[in-house]
Amino acid sequence: MHLRRAALAVALTATAALVLSLAAGATIPVLKIGTDPFVNSTSQHKTVVEPDSFFFGSTGVAAAQSGRFFDGGSSGIVFARSVDNGVSYSTGTLPGITVFQGGTFARVTDPSVAHDRAHGVWMVSSLGLDASVTGTAVIVSRSTNGGLTWGNPVTVRSATGTQDFDKNWTACDNTTTSPFFGRCYTVWDDFGGGNQLMISFSTDGGLTWTPSTTPNVGVIGGQPVVQPNGNVVVPLDNASETALGFTRSTNGGVSFGTAFTITSITAKSDPGNIRSDPLPSAEIAGDGKIFVVWSDCRFRANCSTNDLVFVTSLNGTTWSAVQRIPIDPTTSVVDHFIPGVGVDRNTSGSTTKVAVTYYFYPDVNCDINTCSLHVGFISSSDAGATWNPFIDVVAPMALKSAPDTSQGRMVGDYISTSFNASGQARGYFIIAKPPTQGGTDCAIATPNCDVTLNTFVNGQSSARAATAVANDPVLFTAKPQPGRSAFKHKH
Repeated sequence: MHLRRAALAVALTATAALVLSLAAGATIPVLKIGTDPFVNSTSQHKTVVEPDSFFFGSTGVAAAQSGRFFDGGSSGIVFARSVDNGVSYSTGTLPGITVFQGGTFARVTDPSVAHDRAHGVWMVSSLGLDASVTGTAVIVSRSTNGGLTWGNPVTVRSATGTQDFDKNWTACDNTTTSPFFGRCYTVWDDFGGGNQLMISFSTDGGLTWTPSTTPNVGVIGGQPVVQPNGNVVVPLDNASETALGFTRSTNGGVSFGTAFTITSITAKSDPGNIRSDPLPSAEIAGDGKIFVVWSDCRFRANCSTNDLVFVTSLNGTTWSAVQRIPIDPTTSVVDHFIPGVGVDRNTSGSTTKVAVTYYFYPDVNCDINTCSLHVGFISSSDAGATWNPFIDVVAPMALKSAPDTSQGRMVGDYISTSFNASGQARGYFIIAKPPTQGGTDCAIATPNCDVTLNTFVNGQSSARAATAVANDPVLFTAKPQPGRSAFKHKH
């Protein structure tokens, strides 16, 4: 595919907004870095949801949906770019994607940020939707000047027939000694074909993409990570989100092997009609150790509420037992969900830095009118052996301040944490404030909602303990468990 060039002026620089009470006596300054610039009458404004981010050195890029539609997708993708380790940002929209910004797609969704060190290219992959909310193409927007300006999107793969693409994610091999240095990998699934796993790889900075051979398995939420030896490991959920598994490539993405199960997933449905499911969040340390985090209620009596849990692997085939992040006691009524893990790639071994940004309810016994939505942050400086006390980042948010979707109120199917060159964790998350006018419900107050993209700097404090054990994987299946439907659409 040929990249169509389009200049994008970047003018707006975000300004800091001080925030609110935090746990353990800590404080984190919060910075608003993205707002919804679209004005079309068919989606909810002003709304920004579902951020991802990536840092390479002191440069960081975050991207999120802007102008959320009720039945799927958004008006466009906003980005925020920093060249000073996240102190300040310039912002803009990715050009040439939807009809609202000079493109051909009716809508767009699921931004994922990556950097290709070998070719000096920043990428944001996303999913182009048609007017019937079908995923018609996985696309990649490219920047060759450090995220300052972006070209029109390149097509990774176009859907044909009954295909309906969903939940893309992109990562690149940035290890100079890897035999596949400079390859990038994009993972997604075909909802129209039973959530069939699909993967493509690029060797030229995202200009062209080659399909990989993949196992015949139904999945959702795959997030590729690339180890220093060039192996690509893709943690993923089965189609019904009742098991966490993985597949792996040892030949630069030409083919991926049999999908194996890491563990079952036991997750409580979060109250308040919030859109949340136990999708995995995966990151990798400098020594190739993989961390995968998701929400799970296995450590709670009667599955009363969700914790954040994680597994690790050094070789991409043998995984630790499931470990609980000890944010609060197992007897608490706190509900934790939608985690985004970040790992400092400049650390390894017993001094690996790990951080997780997430959403939570202080009391799981609530409904859409009473649930109090918070953003939390927790970190570890010893590879998850112990954890610092959590930080309550944002003042309570009312669910009705968030945009409405066919799957519930939405802040995103995922959230993001990235480490900068100074070893600081930056969380990227959504703050939903009451509409500025037109009532208290974003669903009916558009275009006067107040839902924005924000970030912060991490803090440090004392640690708590957790332990790990190794286990062997078994074949990965996609059979639904009672109470969960297979092949749930995620646009």
